[in-house]
Amino acid sequence: MDTLIRARNFLSEKKYKWMLKPILFKIDPEKVHDNMSAVGHFLGEYWITRKISKAFWSYSNPALEQNILGINFKNPIGLSAGFDKNADLTEIIPCVGFGFMEVGSVTGEPCGGNPAPRLWRLPKSKSLAVYYGLMNDGCEIIAKKLHAKLFFKKFAIPVGINIAKTNCQATVETNAAIRDYFKAYKTFAKIGDYFTINISCPNVFGGQPFTDKPKLDALLEKIMSIPKVKPIFIKLSPDLKQEKIDGIIGLASKWKIDGFICANLTKNRDVKENKNILDKNLPVVGGLSGKIVEDLSLDLIRYVYKKTHKNESRFVIIGVGGVFSASDAYKKIKAGASLVQLITGMIFEGPQLISSINLGLVKLLQADGYKNISEAVGKE
Repeated sequence: MDTLIRARNFLSEKKYKWMLKPILFKIDPEKVHDNMSAVGHFLGEYWITRKISKAFWSYSNPALEQNILGINFKNPIGLSAGFDKNADLTEIIPCVGFGFMEVGSVTGEPCGGNPAPRLWRLPKSKSLAVYYGLMNDGCEIIAKKLHAKLFFKKFAIPVGINIAKTNCQATVETNAAIRDYFKAYKTFAKIGDYFTINISCPNVFGGQPFTDKPKLDALLEKIMSIPKVKPIFIKLSPDLKQEKIDGIIGLASKWKIDGFICANLTKNRDVKENKNILDKNLPVVGGLSGKIVEDLSLDLIRYVYKKTHKNESRFVIIGVGGVFSASDAYKKIKAGASLVQLITGMIFEGPQLISSINLGLVKLLQADGYKNISEAVGKE
């Protein structure tokens, strides 16, 4: 069966890279994203199109299954927040082969985001420059949409709700920002499998104030003022200094946060490893995803894992940044990540990438003598 899956993925990859990608990469990337999302929404609406999509893209193996924080993950590869901003794709994403997904970031109020252009491809560096600025329909509209879906059935895979503060002048003041986060948090209390508190978006009014220890302490105190009903993660910036990371880890222990997502987009255009691969037409605004952030993400995963894994309050780490292959994902897992997320790799490599990664992970586990993916976590 695995041989057939490899052949299927090989053909799918060649069709994407030779036929579809050359056309798509000549069109404005935001238009492509919107159109592809509309196609995905359509495919997810009907039983038959979901079945066909699974036949083209899905793959499963018991060696990839894990139960983490009481949540069952069929495989460790998830869709990162930022792709399905308004939770339109929860029906089709499982069919593409993902083991979990995050929607959002979702904010307290509707947000139109930053002015266009706000998405650029960087082919030389296999990266994207992103300047959306948390564009989304707001927590009330998105929660209503998901509640309607859940009236009939459960999500096919775990769905995380990524929350952030609304990108506007009104939320720059700390107490206003906390109220905005808390509104989104309360609205999704009974929707989704876990929360991610996004304190690291690089494209918003006021920067990243909640990397500051007293402000983050106040935010988490407000979040924990109501009973915690599901796991909570904090999404970290790859640009943080160790002193900041240590402060966030300390507060996460204090408030019994369950884990970290390592990492968000980088704003750093001066990283030594990046200078020879950055595209000449790199925009001055926006955060950078993809291969540019891969090493920064790995360094952060290693640091957080080594700093915390021997403690009683061991944190679960989700690694994201520059995942284009099974080898890329396995590096993050062996560095300390229990789960891995991606977006940019799928855009550059094609939708078959997820099953190709999972297939490759099984082969890598077998080569290392592991029976389950959980055995490889932190074994770098």
